Amino acid sequence: MFQDFDDLTDPSCGAPHAALLRAELKRLNLDGFLVPRADAHQGEYVPPHDCRLQWLTGFTGSAGVAAVLGEEAAIFVDGRYTIQVGEQVDMAVFPAQHLITEPVTDWLAARLKPGQKLGIDAMLHTVREVRRLRDICEESGAELVTLDTNPVDTVWEDRPEPPIGQVSLYPTELAGRVASDKIAEIQTAIREKKADACVLTQPDSIAWLFNVRGSDVTHTPLPLSFATVPAEGKPSLYIDGRKLSNSVRDELSELTEISEPGSFKSGLAALGGAGKTVLIDPALAGIGIAEAITDAGGDLIEASDPVLLPKATKNEVELNGVRAAHIRDAAAYIAFLAWFDEEVAKGDLDEIGAAEKLEEFRRATGELKDISFDTISGAGPNGAICHYRVSRTSNLKIPKDKPFLIDSGAQYIDGTTDITRTLAVGTVSEEMMRHYTLVLKGHIAISTAKFPEGTTGAQLDTLARIDLWKAGLDFDHGTGHGVGSYLGVHEGPQRIAKTGHVALKPGMILSNEPGYYPAGEYGIRLENLEIVTEPKDISGGERPMLGFETITLVPFDRRLILSAMLTADERSWVNRYHLKVRSDIGPLLDAKDRIWLEQATEEI
Repeated sequence: MFQDFDDLTDPSCGAPHAALLRAELKRLNLDGFLVPRADAHQGEYVPPHDCRLQWLTGFTGSAGVAAVLGEEAAIFVDGRYTIQVGEQVDMAVFPAQHLITEPVTDWLAARLKPGQKLGIDAMLHTVREVRRLRDICEESGAELVTLDTNPVDTVWEDRPEPPIGQVSLYPTELAGRVASDKIAEIQTAIREKKADACVLTQPDSIAWLFNVRGSDVTHTPLPLSFATVPAEGKPSLYIDGRKLSNSVRDELSELTEISEPGSFKSGLAALGGAGKTVLIDPALAGIGIAEAITDAGGDLIEASDPVLLPKATKNEVELNGVRAAHIRDAAAYIAFLAWFDEEVAKGDLDEIGAAEKLEEFRRATGELKDISFDTISGAGPNGAICHYRVSRTSNLKIPKDKPFLIDSGAQYIDGTTDITRTLAVGTVSEEMMRHYTLVLKGHIAISTAKFPEGTTGAQLDTLARIDLWKAGLDFDHGTGHGVGSYLGVHEGPQRIAKTGHVALKPGMILSNEPGYYPAGEYGIRLENLEIVTEPKDISGGERPMLGFETITLVPFDRRLILSAMLTADERSWVNRYHLKVRSDIGPLLDAKDRIWLEQATEEI
């Protein structure tokens, strides 16, 4: 299987590992150190080699940071992980703080003393982060020290080796464009910014630019690497040569100069030494990258990674691929739902069994390359943990009379999927149905939204929440994230969230996933993927409007819908959606599953 269910964490590691780190900090004459959940690429998925926060604290979530001072420490996580952090981390050693409302900078400002030295790994903290950290240190009379080596690595005795996953070429018939055209587009963008070159730190940007895929991290086909792209001439790719077969190396050599990662810093210094002006993304590039250029005499221009928007706005070939992937995935998922209804009634099905069976149905397509993330299979109270990861220790039998939440996705060579459904088990209460229907109303509001060009995800986010707000409820995660094309299941810069300030453009793919999570009881989330559509005229309107095309084709659970709470338009939307699911996916199913689908998509 692509997913395992081993326990990856042990809260008891906190005290001994903190002691080891403090001893090393004392040797280095440092009074504190920050350990983020990040690698040098600032990616969502990091290889075991770079899971320093997990080693130190036991926390396995995708965002967070630990601060370690001589006599005090803390871990900072966002609202998705407030329950998880309490289960995985020794709170006596690393008390949990909210990453957004109680940021690490405020915590440090209240504790740093004049003359103290706070250390950071220069490759793990972005230019933007370091500015704020330096301000805090200066205000406290302390000093921020950027390190070329990480003290955690020094004391981490059984640290895994770096990954050397093989790189493959991504065919033009799926990418829709040849790599040389993409490079030319990015070089034009670099020149428009009055820069001589650009540094790319994001492996998905590099994968998209050179039409390659890799296998260095879990569930995402990324080759960990860095690149520099000059305004004129060949780019430089810094990647472990063991990842490249002779044929892949020959193909890439036509596009780029290939060097080992160990020469990346010297390549940056060469740009600086030549007096070049280099574009870096201050939200993604480590301060060590910026300093390697400026210390050698170069200048910086700070701007967004120029690959992000072209990568996010999919071409028609990519969109056709992801549509095909979703049809294939929907047939597998509906077969799973039919099996689930029959199996869960027996009373012995557990979270792991459900996750394993869903992967089995996807494997049966013959096209599955990987799952796109560890399936969130949450029964009862585990469903209330937004990013719950089922393990053999946490695994629960799926109880009757409560909703069951399952959030999962697949990686196919033509597209990436991500879907969440909340399923009725036994006889659910009217309150559970009310909560489900409120979430569904928010989901429909996003799916049916029409909006002018220039609209951002932050402007749409309220649509998903307004009915929950009217009921005094909310959820502590964004409404939607970008999705890649056989790349990351979470992709920027587009998102539907309070912090989503990038204008949505045609061809972008986003999730639509409002939810509600009464702690300790159950979770509800409903997620489809949506493509932003081209502007269209509206009868009687004055300007064309963008909208969404829903590409996930799996029924919602009618047993959880309180039809009376829906408006006539909302009921019509559900019925039209279910009709499309039945007509598009029904012919792909066997007779038994087709009967299940017909019943599941009856009109409400």
